[in-house]
Amino acid sequence: MSSEESAVTALEQLGLTEYEARCFVALTRLAQGTAKDISQVSEVPRSRVYDTVDRLHRRGLIDIQQSDPREFRAVSKADALEKLRQDYGSSIEAADEALEKVESTETQADEGVWAISNADHVTDQLVTLIDGADDRIHFIVADETMLERDALDRLAAASDRGVTVAVEVPPNTVRDRVERAVPDARVTVTESLRELQTVVQKWPGQLALVDERAVLASGVAESDLPGVKDETAMWTHGRDHGFAAWMPELLEDRIAEDGQPNEG
Repeated sequence: MSSEESAVTALEQLGLTEYEARCFVALTRLAQGTAKDISQVSEVPRSRVYDTVDRLHRRGLIDIQQSDPREFRAVSKADALEKLRQDYGSSIEAADEALEKVESTETQADEGVWAISNADHVTDQLVTLIDGADDRIHFIVADETMLERDALDRLAAASDRGVTVAVEVPPNTVRDRVERAVPDARVTVTESLRELQTVVQKWPGQLALVDERAVLASGVAESDLPGVKDETAMWTHGRDHGFAAWMPELLEDRIAEDGQPNEG
């Protein structure tokens, strides 16, 4: 791709139309020129040059000399980029305001059960649920290889802001890892986690109950790549569905009266 085409593409990404970008690049090369000159250099049809340069002028990107014929010149590169930067920021603000007006009054995340088919997205959603905790997090780690540092950091942050964090782990080295990362968490080794069975070529990965409402449950399977695992998950943020209604009840049965997970 030529430098001119690269410049046209970059300007289009900043909000100019193709003709606007081509005319501006042409004027950058010419320094000053008529509509005929711009058309020849930019390959924009002459009949379209006039309305295009008028739009560029209104955007503050070119100057017009009222001669016969009219001549045009591009503003300096620094001024053009500053103007485009301002326009880009204004467009983002306008989009933000418009989306705010059309946004549903009730978030869709509070309804139904949602599926996640990518391990990175599983961690992202887990982190989001942890960050939204106000009272208590019950977190079960069945496959320690799926436990990301980011999730541990967010559990620590939740604990620091007063959220009760209870973590169940299988009998292996993950307990030390959790206790180092989240010193105030109630960490319990649960023997039965070592005996969880594979279901349809998947086995349990991570499960989180946040504020007795939000639930995320992941499953793990071997991928086509050696030594690499695939993690998928289901999650919900409400109790309007069977999964959402049952999972908190089942998990709460694992919590003893003193707030500690039941052993075994």
